Amino acid sequence: MLTKAEIRAGHRAGRATLTRAGLESAGEAIARHGLAWAAELSGSKPGTFAAYLGVGVEPPTLPLLKALHTAGHRILLPVCEPELALSWVYWTPASESVRSRYAPIQEPAGERHDTTVMRSASGIFLPATAVDFSGNRIGQGGGYYDKFLAALAALLPSRPLASDGGLLPPVPTAAIVYDAEVLPAGSIPAESFDRKVAAALTPGGLLRVQP
Repeated sequence: MLTKAEIRAGHRAGRATLTRAGLESAGEAIARHGLAWAAELSGSKPGTFAAYLGVGVEPPTLPLLKALHTAGHRILLPVCEPELALSWVYWTPASESVRSRYAPIQEPAGERHDTTVMRSASGIFLPATAVDFSGNRIGQGGGYYDKFLAALAALLPSRPLASDGGLLPPVPTAAIVYDAEVLPAGSIPAESFDRKVAAALTPGGLLRVQP
């Protein structure tokens, strides 16, 4: 079995070959499928969703953010804090962005909220470089989301365990990846602190990957 680092490196190399047209097409499709998932989770009513802004050759998420906003949903975007913590800021297309102090990204400016703001969240869109059909996810390698998901699990009642005994976050999660980055069950090494995701959101559609 490949290590997480090896899988991540391979997929990043694949992403580097994507064209601008391919990225635009992927962004439009992700927005369409992600909006349908949001409507399912919120009962077709306005809800609150945590998401993130994909940069470079990551799956584009700006079209999804705009689609969620247009549909009346509230959107939370992350801000990197010391010691791998995340805070959250409500975002709209009119929001200002500032350079992060802790990561090479732009972040939303505004009032910051801690993990307790997720009490009102209907769902969470997560960054990833791979997902397998056991629900295992490989992130970007920074550790921010591992710490966030652990804090979320401590804050809110746990959801039922996956059929293989893995832990599920208390709020429904979808990891955003390209179609080729959804791998067969058991492809990704799982560690004790990992939280499984319920779905993979790809340009091809939403795939239920939680066993």
